Amino acid sequence: MMDSFRIDEIARRLLDNVPPALRTMSKDLETNFRAVLRSSLGKLDLVTRDEFDTQTRVLERTRARLAELEARLQALEGAAAPAAAGSPGDIAPEHPAGH
Repeated sequence: MMDSFRIDEIARRLLDNVPPALRTMSKDLETNFRAVLRSSLGKLDLVTRDEFDTQTRVLERTRARLAELEARLQALEGAAAPAAAGSPGDIAPEHPAGH
């Protein structure tokens, strides 16, 4: 969740953009801006940058491992295909005994 400092900074920036005639109510506006921002941002499923970076690294390692496993699987399938295919002459036809 966004920390209080960032919410306060956003509230201050919003207040800076309020027309001068309305700034006489600045304290009330700032308080209301903070309340609205906390309420709205609190509903969002936000994570810190550190958490995001950590999950990005985990995802990168997982993708690399998946690519490695896919390559190994293709290699194993490639090695198994020629052995399974064989040539039709390699298999002796079945004949009933005595015929």
